[in-house]
Amino acid sequence: MVSEVSSNNFWRDKSVLVPGGAGFIGSHLVESLVRLHAKIRVIDNLENGSRSNLPLEVELVTDDMFDMGNCEAACEGIDIVINAAAKVAGVGYNVQHPGEMFYKNVQLNLNMLEAARRQDVERYVVVSSACVYERTPPIPTPETHGFVGDPEPTNLGYGWAKRVSEVQARVYADEYGMRISIVRPYNTYGPRDHFETDEGHVIPTLIRKIYSGAPELIVWGDGSQKRSFLFVSDLVQGLVLATERYPFANPVNIGNDEEVSIAELVRIILEATGRELAVRFDPSKPSGQPRRCPDLEKARRILGYSPKVGIREGVRKTIQWYQENVLQSSIPQLSLD
Repeated sequence: MVSEVSSNNFWRDKSVLVPGGAGFIGSHLVESLVRLHAKIRVIDNLENGSRSNLPLEVELVTDDMFDMGNCEAACEGIDIVINAAAKVAGVGYNVQHPGEMFYKNVQLNLNMLEAARRQDVERYVVVSSACVYERTPPIPTPETHGFVGDPEPTNLGYGWAKRVSEVQARVYADEYGMRISIVRPYNTYGPRDHFETDEGHVIPTLIRKIYSGAPELIVWGDGSQKRSFLFVSDLVQGLVLATERYPFANPVNIGNDEEVSIAELVRIILEATGRELAVRFDPSKPSGQPRRCPDLEKARRILGYSPKVGIREGVRKTIQWYQENVLQSSIPQLSLD
């Protein structure tokens, strides 16, 4: 639980704005902040989120964040902004739409931080990404490699957008004295992730494919690429701690240093579902970075952060949520008429 390592006194009665708070990551963050007795406002266009993801006491503003006036209005009277708003997609979509991914994510960050500045918001958190790193960084990857070369080519537009958000944070802190945290999350997964299409991230995409009824499971890449998957509750822990303890425009990795290959991930998911499928890897499809694993020394030292949920436990929890909330809702109900 986040509250075990966080100060209720810090959050109690603070007015917190969570852009994108009705979506996957944002809604989990909102739930934790409510438990910490903060007063929450969410601005979200509900394109990838739902009011049902939010506690009833949370104020929801359904406005477009590409409009600066909407962002300013949302920031009025707010103490802290944690910007969870982003255009996110899987590797295939990122490859095909680098311009869209760049423009939309740059604009979301530019508008919200500028609005927070105009409204004299006390603290701001930039939710960046491990996608800022180059294709073959040192493993584990320290924060100092965030601006080395280009981001990995399959995440070029998104990665550069997140780099721009970090630069904006640095120069706003320098010129305006704003107290800003920068968090770089790694591959996040968990309940309420986006399971709808093949354009999502790897874990929800694999889970959906396994339950689709197809005779074989087709996996992009050759299966050798390695990732460090971050369960959503561990990301929330990192966001809360960074807000409290490190309001400086200097990035911190938040992740899990348990590394797993995609081939091993497929075995873990199949085992958790209890299903047997033929697996076919497709090396002709983009697979992203060969390896992605964070150096967490800075997060441990400065924030007291430590991931709690391993990949097997996290996959089990995610599949259980999928079974109860997606599969059950898709089963036709018999009419008694």
